[in-house]
Amino acid sequence: MSSALQTEPNLFSYRLYWAQRFGVAPVLPMSKAEMDELGWDACDVILVTGDAYIDHPSFGMALIGRLLEAQGFRVGIISQPDWTSAKDFMKLGRPNLFFGVTGGNMDSMVNRYTSDKKIRSNDAYTPNGAAGKRPDRAVNVYSHRCREAYKDVPIIIGGIEASLRRIAHYDYWSDKVRKSVLLDSKADLLVYGNAERQVVEIAHRLANGEAISELKGIRGTVHFVKQIPEGWAVKDSTDVDKPGATMTPIDPYQEQPACDKKPEPSNADEKVIHFDKLQIRNRRSQTVIRLPAYEAVKDDPILYAHASRVMHGETNPGNARALIQLHGTRQVWINPPPIPLTTKEMDGVFDLPYSRVPHKEYGSANVPAFEMIQHSVNIMRGCFGGCTFCSITEHEGRIIQSRSEDSIIKEIEAIRDTSPAFTGHISDLGGPTANMYRLACKDPEIEAACRKPSCVYPGICPNLNTDHTPLIKLYRRARALPGIKKIFIASGLRYDLAVESPEYVKELVTHHVGGYLKIAPEHTEQGVLSKMMKPGMGTYDRFKEMFDKYSKEAGKEQYLIPYFIAAHPGTTDNDMLNLALWLKRNGFRADQVQAFLPSPMSIATAMYHSGKDTLRKVSRTAEDIAIPKSFKQRRLHKAFLRYHDPKNWPLLREALKDMGRSDLIGNGKQHLIPTFQPKGTVETPDKIQRFKTKYTGLDNPRSGKSKPYSANKNKTKRKPK
Repeated sequence: MSSALQTEPNLFSYRLYWAQRFGVAPVLPMSKAEMDELGWDACDVILVTGDAYIDHPSFGMALIGRLLEAQGFRVGIISQPDWTSAKDFMKLGRPNLFFGVTGGNMDSMVNRYTSDKKIRSNDAYTPNGAAGKRPDRAVNVYSHRCREAYKDVPIIIGGIEASLRRIAHYDYWSDKVRKSVLLDSKADLLVYGNAERQVVEIAHRLANGEAISELKGIRGTVHFVKQIPEGWAVKDSTDVDKPGATMTPIDPYQEQPACDKKPEPSNADEKVIHFDKLQIRNRRSQTVIRLPAYEAVKDDPILYAHASRVMHGETNPGNARALIQLHGTRQVWINPPPIPLTTKEMDGVFDLPYSRVPHKEYGSANVPAFEMIQHSVNIMRGCFGGCTFCSITEHEGRIIQSRSEDSIIKEIEAIRDTSPAFTGHISDLGGPTANMYRLACKDPEIEAACRKPSCVYPGICPNLNTDHTPLIKLYRRARALPGIKKIFIASGLRYDLAVESPEYVKELVTHHVGGYLKIAPEHTEQGVLSKMMKPGMGTYDRFKEMFDKYSKEAGKEQYLIPYFIAAHPGTTDNDMLNLALWLKRNGFRADQVQAFLPSPMSIATAMYHSGKDTLRKVSRTAEDIAIPKSFKQRRLHKAFLRYHDPKNWPLLREALKDMGRSDLIGNGKQHLIPTFQPKGTVETPDKIQRFKTKYTGLDNPRSGKSKPYSANKNKTKRKPK
């Protein structure tokens, strides 16, 4: 982590709370009976989550719970409660300090619905994958029930669902701009991002007798303010990024009233102070940027896009300013992002005494998400890629926070020695991106001042250290451990970084690929890639050449599995056609496809809502970009990715004729789809209509999950282990 950012107290430097005398719980209690066994008369903090409780650092509530326990607090868990009444929210009694509420490891709406707004038939974070165990907008619902249960207990919301809804945000499922979740949930405080610093400070300050209303100005939190604090300057967002004309042009033939005085500021108690550049630089930490009010952005997509651009410009904790946004009569204050954890602090968080298994309440039930990660190890967090459709930067930040090699090795040994299901295979050593471990800006001062949204687009920044040597060293040490047969790398790989280190690619391909390696070009066409902030296909070709070379040298038959997105903002029908032709030339067949889902607060979502390229300054006269919104067009774009599926051929024939590309319909190798239609492969109008419906019941038999591509069908393949 940059030394320029080390201004926060160490996470483990606080004086322990008195309840630390109770010691470490085998697992955090989920019932009064478990509390009695521990000798507790009450919980200091109760965490409410939409996920099953897995005592594993990959699950947010377990991590936060164990961290608070390490600070001396008694922490209870309420997992997947019945939200139809307050009864389940009272089963652990009244918490002494606060309720912590999250929808779970995933946003509850993304968890429940596919990109076509159909309800999923399963939930990977629930025992036996059962669906329907959490409500829509779980953070709101859980918070309301906590308030019903104990009216006077502070409620703090967090997790990715709260992070991505901290300001007025476009909501894909209701197709409208919604208020900050802080208002809708009626919570007292919102924590965003990885919340270790915020939660620990909040807990200790509440324990020391401070009221929740006094906890202002904590980095990584959102709260209400009645007026601008004394000594703060207010900078209007239009001074940061002008959105272009925001009013209907004046009719020159209509008489206008005389402008005999300057208009008053929009808030009577607020003085907007203007400084020159030097003064602004000196006062940056005491400057708040006023975003357009919720009432303005909810009905104006251009202003919404403008607010999104300004918000994304304030994500670097080294230079981010506070933001403020009016919602009716209430002002939402968004503090700058939290300071990233140091390596020592990261080690401390991951070295806590997790049992690494599901709570005993679930018996022999299988929790799919746990089965997937139980033998994986998180080595870092954050991502500086800046992909516009991804929410990692908004949540975890773009500064990479890495664990030490010793801490990672210790966890691998713990898995080997304690997991009854361990067979010698580590399923992943990774994080948001597999190969960003210990990568950072070469100059901490430059890092703290940088305002670029990506360190690797349009090309790799010359200030970025791309040395993969520490990661290679970690791989070698890890696979040399006794009892470790194989270590796979399953996290997404940033191949434009990997090609900068041929030694790393060789190490990866020779020792850590199980037949297939997933990577994500996302598209082949430059126009779409520019809206995604992804590298061109030339980089993919370069990586594939290395991959094939080192696979051959190792005597292994291995394949790349590229993933692509359909219907992303900026994508035309011709773009998808060209992608389909590329897939056919290269022998790829997608089992299932991924369609763009406008997650709250992402850059691509602002494009989707406004119809403009929000990577540039937006205005009403700016050129519109293609936005595949209609059911028919989204279905067509997915059909191009599955050009080989006979059920898609009628739709593709119609589209190709309309596009003037009938030459691609035929029965030769040069054609995309054939002229004939196999029996029983045409979807009935009734089935198509049912597919259009925005399901509200749990009767959808398909999960909508993405599955990998089949490798070249002309080659002998073996399944990945």
